[in-house]
Amino acid sequence: MSKTLRSPRHRQFLALLVQARQERGLTQAQVAARLRKPQSFIAKVEGGERRLDVIEFIDLASALRVHPAELIERLQPARGAKRVSLKSKE
Repeated sequence: MSKTLRSPRHRQFLALLVQARQERGLTQAQVAARLRKPQSFIAKVEGGERRLDVIEFIDLASALRVHPAELIERLQPARGAKRVSLKSKE
């Protein structure tokens, strides 16, 4: 198993997803239905058994009715990591 699968930041990310779902009063089954996936898909994501690719993350955020950037902004950077701007230097 990958070290990052159960890293503190990954656990924090999963907690943010669960919190967003619960704040909206949604069940795993309701979110899964919005994604046209089985409830077990959401359970595995939230339980850390399955990782999301970026497209799946965007789709899940949409199903939760939250902007993906909002979730990412709430994710704390790794210790010692510096934030890097992607803006061009013109």
